[in-house]
Amino acid sequence: MLKKLCVFLAIMGGVAPAWADDPFSFDNFAIVDSGDADLSMDAVAINGDAGTANVAGFDIAGIMLGMPFEDVQTLFFKTKGLYAPRKKDSIIYTIAKDWKYNLDYECRQQNIVIPAELEKCINSLARNRGLMYASELHLVRENTGEEIVVYFTSNATDNVVWRVVYTNDVNEVEGDAEKFANQREKKILAFWQSVLDKYGAPNSGTDKWITTSNAYDPMMTAYYGSLDLMDMGRFSMDAAQNVQDARENFSAKPYAF
Repeated sequence: MLKKLCVFLAIMGGVAPAWADDPFSFDNFAIVDSGDADLSMDAVAINGDAGTANVAGFDIAGIMLGMPFEDVQTLFFKTKGLYAPRKKDSIIYTIAKDWKYNLDYECRQQNIVIPAELEKCINSLARNRGLMYASELHLVRENTGEEIVVYFTSNATDNVVWRVVYTNDVNEVEGDAEKFANQREKKILAFWQSVLDKYGAPNSGTDKWITTSNAYDPMMTAYYGSLDLMDMGRFSMDAAQNVQDARENFSAKPYAF
């Protein structure tokens, strides 16, 4: 289809846009719009008899905050371990919202307005300029029902891990009979005991490990069958950097007056 489009443009005397001969395949992975983090930044407090925890040193299945995408990819794509990439769209690529608005403007200045072609133009420009980045990596361990989603910052801040979310099936039950309730309670107890063995007792409330009382510093929260390790400060810095860079690099028309 793309080849036919180029031939048509040549016959009509037009010039094919810059993205038309791009060999990059858009069908091998998912590309989604970036969004705001759905996180609460409520104040946190350290338990009276506890000290701070080095949450920046915590790991989930070997994944730590601040790890580059390439290192995480190598860990799970090039070596055989407990986890493997999910079969479809294991890597999600994203363009920061403000940069996407910039590129949309540039493409429209080339008179590209058909939605499908506009999207191709935006994606191609973003890839060539390093603005498209791996924002999520999805891992599974099928025999135990465990899943891990790793979130990365953009290339503006080195495309590193800012959040790791782990989930398992301890909350799932086959029915509501007494034996199933009993099994569920034992599964949850076993999970919590494993969490305490690895990370120690929570130092904030009954379910949080915090680096400091500043909610923008590394923190981990445990739920029934889930762990959420994150560095909201790293995410916020990345978002602010993209907004600033996109504003400074907007390709406005060369007005003269």
